[in-house]
Amino acid sequence: MSNLNIGIILGSTRQGRVSPQVGEWVKGIADGRGDASYEIVDIAEYNLPFLGEGTGEEPGLAAWNAKLSSLDGFVFIVQEYNHSITGSLKNAVDSAREAWNDKAAGIVSYGSTGGARAAEHLRGILGELSVADVRVHPTLSLFTDFENYSVFKPADLHLTNVNAMLDQVVAWSGALKTLRA
Repeated sequence: MSNLNIGIILGSTRQGRVSPQVGEWVKGIADGRGDASYEIVDIAEYNLPFLGEGTGEEPGLAAWNAKLSSLDGFVFIVQEYNHSITGSLKNAVDSAREAWNDKAAGIVSYGSTGGARAAEHLRGILGELSVADVRVHPTLSLFTDFENYSVFKPADLHLTNVNAMLDQVVAWSGALKTLRA
């Protein structure tokens, strides 16, 4: 399935965010597998207007939709803020529609409770967009996997869950690609 393209979506645009560290860690693991092409997709680079506030003609919107359309599956790097996903991630998800359909997604979350509540919110949103989210869900703790809440130092035990999640994302992405053909 080396013809699969999987985007690792960084779910935060905040100053001082740690999602790039987590995303690069997941990408390093993924690249070592050789089962798909993986790339970091940083929503901060698209300068998306808030849904309904722009003209709909902003270059970032077209580029965002084109990027999503080029991907067969996703791994979301999700941080929990106030028991949910970030506003920037919700806006980015809402800024596309058909580009999400009939694709698979995995979630790697972090927060005080491993980001579990944010991941559950994201699952509901993805279901509405016909994205098949996979079962295995690596959860990272701000208390044990980050030094001073800012330097990512994951415990070795997470490697098993990341690989299991990627197994499922690749399998489902390949299966769902046949629907889009």
